[in-house]
Amino acid sequence: MTRATTVRAVLAAAVLLVSVLIALTMSPRLGLDLQGGTRMVLQAKDSDTAKADRESTDRTLEVLRKRIDSLGVTEPTLTRSGEDRIIVELPDVQDPRKAADVIGRTAQLSFHAVQGPGTPGGEGLTLPDERDRTLALGPAALSGAGVKEASAAFDAQQGAGWSVSLDFHKDAGRDWTRLTGEAACHPVQDERRRVAIVLDQQVISSPQVSPTVACNTGLPSGSTQITGSFSADEARELALLIQGGALPVPVEIVEQRTVGPTLGAAAIDASARAALIGAAATALFITLVYRLFGALAAVALGAYGVISYAALVALGVTLTLPGLAGFVLAIGMAVDANVLVFERAREEHALRPGKSLRTSLTAGFRHAWSAVADSNVTTLIAAGLLFFLGSGPVKGFGVTLGIGVLASMFSALVIARALTETAARSRFVSDYRGVNGIASPGRVRTWIARRDPQLMRSPRRWLLVSTVLIAVAVTGILVRGVNLGVEFTGGRLVEYATSRPVDVDSARTALAGAGFGEAEVTTAGAGDISVRTGNLDNDGEHALRAALAVEGGETTKVRDELIGPSLGDELRRNALIALAIAVLVQLGYLAIRFRWTFAVASVGALVHDVIILVGAFAWLGRTVDGIFLAALLTVIGYSVNDSVVVFDRVRELWAKARKEPLSAVANRAVLQTVPRTVNTGMGALFILVALAVLGGDSLADFALALLIGIVVGTYSSVMTAVPAALLLERSSKAPPPARAPRRKPGAGQRDPLDNGARV
Repeated sequence: MTRATTVRAVLAAAVLLVSVLIALTMSPRLGLDLQGGTRMVLQAKDSDTAKADRESTDRTLEVLRKRIDSLGVTEPTLTRSGEDRIIVELPDVQDPRKAADVIGRTAQLSFHAVQGPGTPGGEGLTLPDERDRTLALGPAALSGAGVKEASAAFDAQQGAGWSVSLDFHKDAGRDWTRLTGEAACHPVQDERRRVAIVLDQQVISSPQVSPTVACNTGLPSGSTQITGSFSADEARELALLIQGGALPVPVEIVEQRTVGPTLGAAAIDASARAALIGAAATALFITLVYRLFGALAAVALGAYGVISYAALVALGVTLTLPGLAGFVLAIGMAVDANVLVFERAREEHALRPGKSLRTSLTAGFRHAWSAVADSNVTTLIAAGLLFFLGSGPVKGFGVTLGIGVLASMFSALVIARALTETAARSRFVSDYRGVNGIASPGRVRTWIARRDPQLMRSPRRWLLVSTVLIAVAVTGILVRGVNLGVEFTGGRLVEYATSRPVDVDSARTALAGAGFGEAEVTTAGAGDISVRTGNLDNDGEHALRAALAVEGGETTKVRDELIGPSLGDELRRNALIALAIAVLVQLGYLAIRFRWTFAVASVGALVHDVIILVGAFAWLGRTVDGIFLAALLTVIGYSVNDSVVVFDRVRELWAKARKEPLSAVANRAVLQTVPRTVNTGMGALFILVALAVLGGDSLADFALALLIGIVVGTYSSVMTAVPAALLLERSSKAPPPARAPRRKPGAGQRDPLDNGARV
């Protein structure tokens, strides 16, 4: 075993050992869409006295944290997003009405002197008291920010019922003493002997100062009680709001998502089954194609799964439903690097049959490195765009995809290489072609070599086919329209499970009778009812569910998405920006790594794939939402990945045959890369079919988008990008690429198989 192989083996063993320990000792952090709960996005708004900037939003976040802690929610998460947004995640909270009410109220608590009876609409501050008698109030003497502590208590001995006890900070306590002392100067029956406690422009209590309090003496600042015939819940809620303090700026709920725990558990189970079945099918496929080396690559694939999972857990990445799908998808894409290496090794062995198997394998790794690096960089670009430009669960998908790409490279270039190089040293493996899988060219390559089709003889023919496909897609977009989800349009989408079967017509009639005649009612999942409306608050949703329960019996909310219209416009705009940036970034990268003609042709194929995928969803009437955007950006990365592999081979062959017609060179490059394209695509398709069939409704559209995208992307990388590059090269005056200088034996970097010994 060479030194390099030994280093790879030791490194692989160390990383695997650490990964196994992490996987066994740490648990993944599940997103709310997997464990169940409510996620809210709050938008801070300017007020008359404060601007909604980073500082005021941070203060608002701390106030909200105190309020939510008082609610008793297990492990809530609050984070600021941007300058003026706060993301609140509440695990296990299925009915967000109370939480939304407590979180969103500004709680402007203030204490006022009562100046006497008032008239509605009179000058100054006039408000009805708890008995609907109008009072004229003086200016606020102190605010709720001066309250040190507030607690609800029940006084059984005095018969006062539930009350709220207040303790004030030092300066506020002096203001409280002065306010009550001035009120005590008035006669007992005088309205001016009262103090009004106002919460959000509503008098919640206006107690009279006790007759035992002397004029200008006032009440002490500790243990002051607010009474007002409160119920237990009202007293606790008031104490909670006062203890949390007033929000520095008002907040508005612009997004709210609620997922039932059963849906999350079902998604985890479905994804696990899809991962196991898809990975098993992929491993069996590459074992049949590449025999022993394919089996060793399957072992490395299993190691990839452990490493990427351990990385997700160790980094504390929140695993969302799209992220889970990305983890499963990356298993299929992880085969790509191994397939590239094995196909190059087959070519090297066919060109130099007298060389050893180890030499062919090493040459395969060396020649495939450029394509592996470029293709993975393009996928990492797509993952980065998902993270920086996506929102909510889509970010989790970007992180998972990025970690999967890095782990797959380690799996292929370190673990699989160490295993295959060790096996290649065996004489039994080297001598028997039916065992190693590299010494034989493979059925696909043999069939292509025998037929030798001239695919690039007429590039305009393929571009005409692509044009027809684009025309069909555009027709679907114009005729059928794009069914944008509530994430891009704003509104509310709620999915219910009922104890009795309810058909759509009955549900629609029941909701229309309750005043929800404009609601869109469809089926979802196994007999569930999906309702989509415009702006609908939490009380409205409660009424909607009650109306549906009349027909369906016990009605359980499975999923709930609320997107404000302003956020919907923003997300739709950001989706278009994300697509534009993805195209420009890929164009820039390819222009640097390749010729401008290759870059433009690849991006043209990319745009071709995007239009066809959107058109396919338009024809099928499928929803285009944030999850679809994640799939679309992944398809962009995959499409460019395929184009990079083909153009990398075109560049290599053209540099060796500069005087040969480019169409002949391109045709040979396409035929040489077809086995890789077919085998890699099959690996991804196994996973996606498993996700589409077993993943349930939550992942069906995601898997379908990727299935369509990968099929179309595989076609366009060969039949659209290459013909377009051929036509562009006819008008280009740039010379063919220069051939890389050949190294003399012993010069430069030493061959990895060479241990340095000389005789």
